[in-house]
Amino acid sequence: MNPTNSNIFENIPHQLPEELIECIFKQDNIQIERIISQGHMTPAGQWYDQDWDEWILLLQGEAILRYEQGNRNFHLTAGDYLLIPAHTKHRVEWTPPDLHTVWLATHLHV
Repeated sequence: MNPTNSNIFENIPHQLPEELIECIFKQDNIQIERIISQGHMTPAGQWYDQDWDEWILLLQGEAILRYEQGNRNFHLTAGDYLLIPAHTKHRVEWTPPDLHTVWLATHLHV
């Protein structure tokens, strides 16, 4: 994907046996990824625990994201965004299997 001239909704495979994660921009301390989910979720018992902040924007579809602390769920739909602070253990609990869920994830490495 050409990060200077492309469309976030182009070149999405019809079937996704695995979640698709593509880096579309990286410079200095910022990395932006396009993530496509189709019924994908974080494996049972696994939590993401990152050394950096991550800002996510759900562009299409829906998802349930869970924070370990407080067992807090976020039901995200198109247009929703969330800042995940560094070392906040989180996981994707659900994305619909019959729909492409398109995320824009910005990783802030400071």
